[in-house]
Amino acid sequence: MSFAFRAGAAVCALISSSTSSLADPAAKPLQYVIISFDGAHDLAQWDRSRALAKRTGATFTYFLSCVFLLSSETRHVYQAPGKSPGKSNVGFAATKDEVAARLGQIWAARAEGHEIASHGCGHFDGKDWTRADWKKEFDAFATILRDAYPINGLPGEPAGWKDFATTQIHGFRAPYLSTNKALHQALAERRFAYHASGVSRGPTLPGRTDGMANFALPQIPEGPSERRVIAMDYNLFVRHSGGFEKADADAAFENRAYAAFKAAFDTQYQGERIPLQFGFHFTLMNDGAYWRALERFADDVCLRAQVACVSYERYLEQAAPSSGAAPAVGIGG
Repeated sequence: MSFAFRAGAAVCALISSSTSSLADPAAKPLQYVIISFDGAHDLAQWDRSRALAKRTGATFTYFLSCVFLLSSETRHVYQAPGKSPGKSNVGFAATKDEVAARLGQIWAARAEGHEIASHGCGHFDGKDWTRADWKKEFDAFATILRDAYPINGLPGEPAGWKDFATTQIHGFRAPYLSTNKALHQALAERRFAYHASGVSRGPTLPGRTDGMANFALPQIPEGPSERRVIAMDYNLFVRHSGGFEKADADAAFENRAYAAFKAAFDTQYQGERIPLQFGFHFTLMNDGAYWRALERFADDVCLRAQVACVSYERYLEQAAPSSGAAPAVGIGG
């Protein structure tokens, strides 16, 4: 049974579970909390996130941008659709040593049960890309991840790295959450099990299209007026300071973010227990306010008996458990 098939079965099981729990409040399902990180660049934040996971028992999804596996010397390997070689909206790694350290973080995180997924490569807005453009971006990600060690002339490639890179990348999140019909077609052709690029008014169960689960970051009430905001650190950054960096000396930004996370959690935990999703970056916006809020939140909720803080992949697996391991789905063909 393929992972993609189990992902679809998981969606159906979740809908059934949610319906039955409404009829019998005593039979509520686990409250799932899905925490993810886009880009996965800064090495210190790799350490910090993995430490948080060890402390709370959580597993995370890291949506990796593959340009961070290329240095200034090897950047020409990547060519985005419609761009010249070596162009990226988010830069590249500074040195090959930095690439080596990041590869070590990826391998360690994988061993700890975390999920590595795709955020594409150069963080370009693909709203006008064709299906062929998207497939080119997916193929670039697959090739650069698979061949990261030889591309950069690095020794010490772990045994099993290429198998991991070619068969264990199941999920995708579009840069800027910007999608189009061509993206969905390309995702289906490349047999992704899920994508997490949507936005919904509030927490929702994942939908299913062409055998693929479709996740949406919820808009959650935030601040004194409880205006909704996408449950992602960047959106809070724009809400709180217009996207300009400000110190958080009085912890006002941190406290507002934590309060919004906790209120959204309490609503689901005490109610229907629809999975709750949060997105973050490895950038410390507004003096790190949103990471501190995340750490407080995870410390508070993830160790509770009726809560599971998991990656997207593990969420789908746990929602429809299967006997034996399923073959993984590659993205290169």
